[in-house]
Amino acid sequence: MAGDIVPIQLGLTDGDLVTLWAPKWREGDDEWEAFLGNEESLYAFETVAELAAFVRNNSAHDLAEHPSWATVSALAAAEFEPDEAQSYDLVGVPELAAEDPDADTVAELERCLDMAHTLGDACELDVVTKFFGANPILGALAAGPSAFAGREGEEYWSRVGTALATGWDDVLDALDAVIATPSVDATAVAEAEAELLAAEENTVDADDAAGDDETDEDLEFMTLDLDDDTTDPIALAAEEETFWTSVGIDPIKIITAGETYYTLRCYLGDDPVFLGRAGRIFVFTSERTLARYLADNHDHDLARVSTYGEVQTAAVDGVLEVEVTEDNIYVLPGLVDDLAAGPSSVDADQLDLAVELLTDAAAYAEDESTEAALAASTPLGWYVSYTLNPDPTRLAPSPPYAAEAESWRALEREFEGRLRPTE
Repeated sequence: MAGDIVPIQLGLTDGDLVTLWAPKWREGDDEWEAFLGNEESLYAFETVAELAAFVRNNSAHDLAEHPSWATVSALAAAEFEPDEAQSYDLVGVPELAAEDPDADTVAELERCLDMAHTLGDACELDVVTKFFGANPILGALAAGPSAFAGREGEEYWSRVGTALATGWDDVLDALDAVIATPSVDATAVAEAEAELLAAEENTVDADDAAGDDETDEDLEFMTLDLDDDTTDPIALAAEEETFWTSVGIDPIKIITAGETYYTLRCYLGDDPVFLGRAGRIFVFTSERTLARYLADNHDHDLARVSTYGEVQTAAVDGVLEVEVTEDNIYVLPGLVDDLAAGPSSVDADQLDLAVELLTDAAAYAEDESTEAALAASTPLGWYVSYTLNPDPTRLAPSPPYAAEAESWRALEREFEGRLRPTE
């Protein structure tokens, strides 16, 4: 969908409803933010097909004058399906607050409260605005789970729960009161439903075809002459495996504007873990200094990885070779200037790797700000998404791109602040 109009799902008292949200955009000197609606009503629908049908056949609403509306109204029905990241279970907020304040719970609660606050501001709901104004403790969620650690943190979390137990029902009532579902032409809904079904079947067919291709390849592979060492699957697997793949830890190379660094990273499940401690990444100016460091006993997070002992043993024995594969080389210089010049100037592979590095480092530090800055609802996030996944049906970012480039520069600075050069 157009980067500055986003389909969202709202979990409210009457169930899950879908609508459209236009995050802040500028017209001249004025800044606007709006949802699909008209005057005091927020339009929301039970199904994606109804939303798509309404958008295609109605112009009497607050988003009709949005710069991207012509593009949005011409999109395929499947484009109106909200991403998981744009689903907000507002009715489930008290249940979230009753859970332990781990990273996922705090992040999800902050997302839902931010959306409720945004809805309240856009719809001019005094009840919602006053609720957030009267409960500044809710702002502690932005600091992540660390704000709720220890005895003092437990007290903060308790205060968050108390605030929601006291006033959240009033917030939901205010939001429920502005929801309206306008009638939609039945024929248009049926057409959108047929589109959605066809899109789903095409996806299934593509997956099946991929599965068939894999099966054919497997059968062909099984007919190879196993007496020939060059085609023996066991021999091939052995050739592909290296010391680093066997331990599940990768050496990585980071090229910044001022220096080239080396360090290590692995994944425990989906969680990135770097050679570092407390969210800080230890980096070295050469492979040799990194290997020398690994030979000694140091306090760092990789030491808790079960295979790290093999790395240290190889370093102590003097046989450890720090070899960085191409997909673990991250180059940051030049991206800011390329982003400022426009999507066609950006090396998508370089950008994709840089996004991976910055988001991994932020996740390691349990910092949600990088992920938030790259969300599709932000100008930078839309720019990056469009560049990495170009689609002729999506609205291209509009120049000038100075703001997006500056936002990326800020992310680079934040990342570089996490690096700790070590000898």
